[in-house]
Amino acid sequence: MINYKHLHYFHAVATHGTVARAAEQLHVTAQAISMQLQVLEEQLGEELFKKKGRVLELTEAGKTVLRYAEQIFDLGNELEQAVRRGAFTGDETLRVGICDVIAKPMAFRLLQPAREVGLAMRLICREGRFDDLVVDLAAHKLDLVIADQGLPTGGAVRGYTQRLGSSTLTVFGHPELCRAWPGEFPQRLRNAPFLLPGQDAAVHTQLKSWFERHDLRPITVGEFDDGALLKSFASAGTGFMAAPTVLSSIVQLETGLVEVGTIDSIVEHFYAVSVERREGHPAVRRILEGAGAVFGHGA
Repeated sequence: MINYKHLHYFHAVATHGTVARAAEQLHVTAQAISMQLQVLEEQLGEELFKKKGRVLELTEAGKTVLRYAEQIFDLGNELEQAVRRGAFTGDETLRVGICDVIAKPMAFRLLQPAREVGLAMRLICREGRFDDLVVDLAAHKLDLVIADQGLPTGGAVRGYTQRLGSSTLTVFGHPELCRAWPGEFPQRLRNAPFLLPGQDAAVHTQLKSWFERHDLRPITVGEFDDGALLKSFASAGTGFMAAPTVLSSIVQLETGLVEVGTIDSIVEHFYAVSVERREGHPAVRRILEGAGAVFGHGA
């Protein structure tokens, strides 16, 4: 088993570039550090450094070890802070990554069950692209990712994907925009201005295909990775937009937009993605169990 101290000495050398500087920083002898590095290299069966002039550079194996060492130190610091905060008394921390394309009201409703324990629950949310959030999930910087897609089969990250629910899409528009583009749905969208979710969104391609099938040819006046920004432009009457039907009442209340029509042939799915060792998190279980109430019969 790898010794934590070996990794500590290795990290110091990798950071400072020489054994001498690392020894000075750690207040130990250079000989002690050299011996510990030798033991670590023998354990791993790889050289971790190569000499370049007066400094030591990481080998490819060394770079890999450094990445893991930093993750281990982060977890160690997290453990220490958790104990100091009194995590053993029952306090919970849930770190969630939310894909940019997920509507904020949807994320709020899905995460709300995690707050059932009240002030004992600390919720930390991070937003970003799915691929970036999955990297943080694999590095145990996140406990859960809420996304519109799951982990690909045979991908580099091993984890757990559970569908939280599904919803058709409804098209919304500002009242003035609707008056400017009257008629029956979906023909009224022909050559109309439309705001699309970014290409990372699972429904992006489906919407474009649906436009083609109905020969609508709307004018794409904007594409947005951030769903909240897209909604802001729609609220200003810049173009029509699509959102999950289950959020229809919330969208209309928050933005003043009105329903134009529902696209029954497009179904957007929502997923909870976690790594195996995090599945037992009590707050994650509450989210999974409460998802049915968000989607009703669509879950």
